[in-house]
Amino acid sequence: MRESAEMYLETILVLQKGKDEGVHAVDVSRAMGFSKPSVSVALKKLKEKGLIDIDGYDHIILLPEGEKIAEEIYERHNVLSAVFMELGVPEEIALKDACRIEHVISKETFEAFKRRSAKIKNRCSVCEHYK
Repeated sequence: MRESAEMYLETILVLQKGKDEGVHAVDVSRAMGFSKPSVSVALKKLKEKGLIDIDGYDHIILLPEGEKIAEEIYERHNVLSAVFMELGVPEEIALKDACRIEHVISKETFEAFKRRSAKIKNRCSVCEHYK
């Protein structure tokens, strides 16, 4: 899947998590900083691929495969940025780097990052040893 499609799906997922009502194309446009026509074209392609649907109220709905992809990318973003920040990378840079890397990292390397992230979360704050 292309990086741009993954970015759209992840953005829709994040917007859904933060809203009680549905996500509209204009919300995606604002969040991504893209023009409304560009977003409309991208959403049409995602709909044709069976990754999203748009209901009668123009709410964007992630279909199961689209949601799966979005959740995977979102997890990658969160894990990578957390590990980068733990390494001392400033938050703004860690988030930007994670956003770029999340689309190209191999499954094997990402699994290693997840293992490292789990160790970081389980580290004892008093003695700095792992639990």
